[in-house]
Amino acid sequence: MKRTTLAACGLALLMTTMCHAEPNVLEHLRTLKAEHPRIIITPSDIDRIKRLIETDDRARAWYEKIKKNADAMLDKPAVTYAIPDGRRLLATSRRVVDSAMTLGLMYQLTDDQRYLDRLWLDIEAASKFKDWNPSHFLDTAEMTAGFGIAYDWCYDGWTEAQRKTMREAIVTKGLLPAKKCYDKKAWWTRSAYNWNQVCNGGIGIGALAIAEDEPQLAAELLSNAITSMPIAIKSYGPDGGWAEGPGYWGYATRYTVAFMASLDTALGTDFGLSQIEGFNQSGDMPVHCTGPTGLTFNFADARATTPRNPEMWWLAKKFDRPGWARFHVQHARPTPLDLIWYDPALLEAKARPLANARMFEGLQAVTMRSAHGDKNALFVGFKAGRNGVNHGNLDLGSFVLESDGVRWAVDLGADNYNLPAYFGGKRWTYYRMRAEGHNTLLINPGKGPDQAKDALAKIASFKTNRDGSIATADLTVAYAPHARSVMRTISLEDENVHCRDRIALKAPGELWWFMHTRAEVVIDNDGRGATLRQNGKQLRVTLAKAPAAAKFTVMPAAPLPTSPNPAGQNPNNGVRKLAIHLSGVKTVQLDVRYEPID
Repeated sequence: MKRTTLAACGLALLMTTMCHAEPNVLEHLRTLKAEHPRIIITPSDIDRIKRLIETDDRARAWYEKIKKNADAMLDKPAVTYAIPDGRRLLATSRRVVDSAMTLGLMYQLTDDQRYLDRLWLDIEAASKFKDWNPSHFLDTAEMTAGFGIAYDWCYDGWTEAQRKTMREAIVTKGLLPAKKCYDKKAWWTRSAYNWNQVCNGGIGIGALAIAEDEPQLAAELLSNAITSMPIAIKSYGPDGGWAEGPGYWGYATRYTVAFMASLDTALGTDFGLSQIEGFNQSGDMPVHCTGPTGLTFNFADARATTPRNPEMWWLAKKFDRPGWARFHVQHARPTPLDLIWYDPALLEAKARPLANARMFEGLQAVTMRSAHGDKNALFVGFKAGRNGVNHGNLDLGSFVLESDGVRWAVDLGADNYNLPAYFGGKRWTYYRMRAEGHNTLLINPGKGPDQAKDALAKIASFKTNRDGSIATADLTVAYAPHARSVMRTISLEDENVHCRDRIALKAPGELWWFMHTRAEVVIDNDGRGATLRQNGKQLRVTLAKAPAAAKFTVMPAAPLPTSPNPAGQNPNNGVRKLAIHLSGVKTVQLDVRYEPID
C-alpha cells in the first residue's frame, strides 16, 4: 500500500502559517510527521504486524478474530443519529470508533477495498449528522477520535472529496465545539477525572489527524489539551490508583494512552504527560484490583467484570513492566489495539514478583490475597477513601471477598445513570449509592445520607508478610456526629479472613452490619453462624466475638423502612444480605470470621 507524505508545497504552507502565528501555540506542530498513518500506528508498525501474523501463533489467531469481526461489519447498516435516553449519542460515537479501528486496520493489513467502502458508510452517515451532541461532550470527543483514526489510517484509500468531507466534519462538529469549551473553560477542561482525558484525548486525536490542513486550529487545541490533561493524570498519583473505580480506570486510561501514543507517533513526544507522578504505576490498578475469579473489586460506579484493557501492552512497554502484559494476555479478547501493541518479548521478559497485598495510598484502599495465579485463592478488596469523589458511593469500610473461585461478598455496582439527579442532589437517596447498599456499617440510619457525604477515611495501618496481611481503616469521620470511634480491621491469614469492628458511639444507638451476597445462606439455630453455598462451594461465616444479642439474619438487598426508596431503581435480583442488628448499644466489638469449607 502506498504511504502518503505531505506535498512539498503543503509542508511549506504549514511552516509559513506557523511563522506568522503564535509560536507558543504552533510550536507543538514543528515535529509533525509528514506521513500517514501517524495516529497510534506508523507505516513501520504495519510492516511489523504483518511479520508477526506470519511468524507468531498468537498474533495470527488474533488477526483471524479481528478479521472475522470486520467481516461481520460488512453487512451491517450505517450508523444513525440516535439518542435513546434523551441525552447521549455515545453508543453511536463508539460504533464509529470501533468501525474506524477494526475496518481501518484490516484495510491497512489487506488492501481489501470492501473494508474501506464499509467504513465510508459510517463516516459519510455521521458526517451528515446535525451535530455530534456537544451537550454531552464525551459523544463529540469520541466521534472526533473515530473520524481522526479513519481519516489517518486509511488516508491513501480516500479520494480527495472524501478527505474533504471528513476534515470539514472534524472541524465543524468536533474541533470548533471543543474550542468553545476551552475558551469558556468548560468544567471538563478543569476536571480531575475521566471526562478530562476522554474529551482532551478524542479532540487531540482529531487535531493531529488533520493538522497540516488546519495548523492554527489544531495547534491551539493540542496546546489546550496538553495543558488540561495533567489535571486528570495527577489523579493517578501518588501510586497508580484511580478513585472512580476500575471501570472508569479503563475508560480514562484508554484515552490517556491513546492521546499519549498519538503524540509520540505524530510528533515524537508526549510532552512529559507520561512522566506525571503515579502514572508509571497505573497498570497496578487492574492487576491488584482483580480477584482470582477474574472479576474486579468494583467500587464506585463499576460493574464486576473482567478487565480487558489493551492499553496494558503500551504501559508495560513504556514503563518496563512486563508483568502487566502477562496479566492482560490472560484476559484479552483481541482488539485492533491488542494486535497493534502486542509484543511477544514482553511475555518472555523477567517480571518483578507480585506482592500478595497492595495498598493504594491515593485511594486509601487495600487488596489482599493468599496467592497470585491461583483461581481458588482467598481475596479481599477493602476500601476507605473519600466519599463524594466522582462516581463514588457512600461505601467507606466496604469490601468484597472471594475464595474457591466464588465471589461471596459482592458490590452491586452502578444504578441507572438516567435516574433523576443521579449525579446530583438525589444521588444519596438511591440504594446502591448508600452505605446500606454496601458491605459496611450503618449507625442510626434515616432518610439522609447514611455516611458523611464528604468524609475522607484513611487506612490507619497496613501490614503484610509471608503469613498474611492486615489493614485497619479509621471510619470515624464517616459516622459523625454519632460516633466517637469506628475502626474496621480486615485480615487475611491462616486460610481465613476476619472482619473486626470496634465501635464507640456518643450515645446509645442503633447499629447495622451488612454483607451482600449471591449465595444461598443457611443460618445456624443459635444465629451465631451461617453457611453460604454457591456454585458447589461453601463458606462458613461465624461470630468469633460479638455481644450476646448479636445474631445473623438474612434480609433482601433493599432499603430499610427508614430509608428513602425512589422509584425506578434497578432490581437487585439474586442478591440478599447477611445482616446483624443491634439496638441501644454504645460500645460494640464484632469479629466475623470467614472460612472456606473443603
